This record gives sequence, structure tokens and C-alpha cells, in this order.
Amino acid sequence: MRRPIKSSRRDFLSLGLAAAGMAGLPLMPVRRSFAAGAAEFTVLSDGHLMLPLGFSYPDVPQDELKAMLAAAGQPVDSLAPDCNVTMLRSGDRLILFDVGAGGNFMPTAGKLADSLAAAGVEPDEVTDVIFTHGHPDHLWGLIDDFDEPVFANAGFHMSAVEWQFWTDPETVNVMEEARKTFAVGAASRLALIADRINLFAPGDEVVAGVEAVDTAGHTPGHTSFMVHGGGDPVLVAGDAISHPLISFEHPEWPSGADQDTGMGIRTRMALLDRLAADKAAIIGYHLPMPGQGRVERTDSAYRFAPDA
Repeated sequence: MRRPIKSSRRDFLSLGLAAAGMAGLPLMPVRRSFAAGAAEFTVLSDGHLMLPLGFSYPDVPQDELKAMLAAAGQPVDSLAPDCNVTMLRSGDRLILFDVGAGGNFMPTAGKLADSLAAAGVEPDEVTDVIFTHGHPDHLWGLIDDFDEPVFANAGFHMSAVEWQFWTDPETVNVMEEARKTFAVGAASRLALIADRINLFAPGDEVVAGVEAVDTAGHTPGHTSFMVHGGGDPVLVAGDAISHPLISFEHPEWPSGADQDTGMGIRTRMALLDRLAADKAAIIGYHLPMPGQGRVERTDSAYRFAPDA
């Protein structure tokens, strides 16, 4: 069931203004690296978002939500989730999972170029870009200020369902008003890589050692990726699990960011159950930098246990 978003373009304008108020603050490139067998993960910062709390979780018990955030020392009127782009060096491949927001979405995001430079990586070195989904903070960094693809030598990979959704000319007509720009921006960017895209299905090995895991709900073809071959598997989760408290303590709460809220809840609960049982590591795009940790069961739900 696609839930109408109770917001308007004014919500996004106010969101952008709140972010612009922080735009003057210096944002240093942040990265964290860790080995996984012969491969190496590096989590690169694309900055962070600024989201009104009511936009992110409009349909949950507000008093309970604010009490939970306050008890954890977090703001109770807005969220500022980190944006963590995962880079994987494996054999002769240098892989990016998502490409950040670029310069035209939100002033506090779009810092991937600085983080890559700080890590000593040139965009031309990237061999593969694997998309979890087509939202602006994951896709719009595909192009530079001249509307040219940033990663000139890369092959691109996206779920066939996700590609179909964002390239369908009718998508903009069925999107909520506040998100029509998402559809327009995705379509224009994906058109630039149409001759370089590899479309995959859940369960496929996208590149060697990288398995596509169906985590639809946030978007119709949202995909997470289980990386094998380095001891414990590592799940690059994208936005299937997005908040270090709410997603774990109340996975049954609907998220305002999910295209299909019911499917998003089912996906989140099944994924948490699998990760807790398998003790697999996770890297979450919007979990606190570097987003790396594990899922543990509690008496009532789950908790996120960040790795040291």
C-alpha cells in the first residue's frame, strides 16, 4: 500500500532552509576503513541530512517517539542522519555503493568528492557503482556541476525493478507532490548512464562476492548487498534500516520515507531477524558514521551494537 505523504513542497523548502543555516559550518571529510579478508571496506562521508521529525515519522506515537529520543540525548524536533557511502576494494575492482547527493539536494550533503580526495581516490579509478535505490541522497551525486557523469570509467548496477520505476515517464505523475522532484532528478541522471547499466534481480551476484538482497519497501526495488568472501559476511543495507534507535526498538513503526510503508515494516523486521540470527555485520547508510555494527536481540525488539 502506497501511503500518501502528509507534507507539501513547503515542507521541503523549510527543510532546505534549515540545512542552509548550517551550510557555513566546515565539514571535514570523514572516512573509516576496515579489512574483510583480502578485501577492504572504506566508509566515506557524504555529509548529513536535516529532516523535520514530523516528516520522517508522522504516523507514530509522538510522545513516545520524543521521549525515546530525549532519553538518548537526541533532538526531539529534527533528525540529522549521516550519509555513509561504502567503498569496497576487492581484487582489481574499486566499488562504490551509492554516490551521495551531489551539489543540488541539500547543503549539508554532497561531500563525497572531498571524502574521496581525502582517501586518495580519483573518480576515474572507480570500476563499479552499485545503487541501493534511486533517492536523491544516494543517486544525485552521479553527475557533476556540468551534468557530466562523475565516474567516467565505471560500470553501473541497479535493480531492474528500481530502474523501471525511476525511468518510467509515468512515475512523476504518481509521486506525492513533495517528491516529484525525486522522479525528475532520477530520470534525468539515469538517462545519462542508460548505455552502461547492468540490471539485476534479487539473489544475483552483481559483481564477484556481492549478492543482491531484496529489501523493497523503502522504494519498489530497494536492494541491500551481502558481501561474501571475507570471513563474516557484511551487509551494505542502504536505507532498509535507517535509524539507530527507532528502526531497532520499534521496527513496526511506519517510516515517512518509505514508499510502501507496510512493505517497509515487513522488510525491516525480517532483515533484523536475519541479521541477529546470522550475526552478520551491517553498514547502514544513515546509521551514525561509519554505520558499521551488528544487530542484537533484546527482550522486546533489537538494538544496534556499533563495532569498535
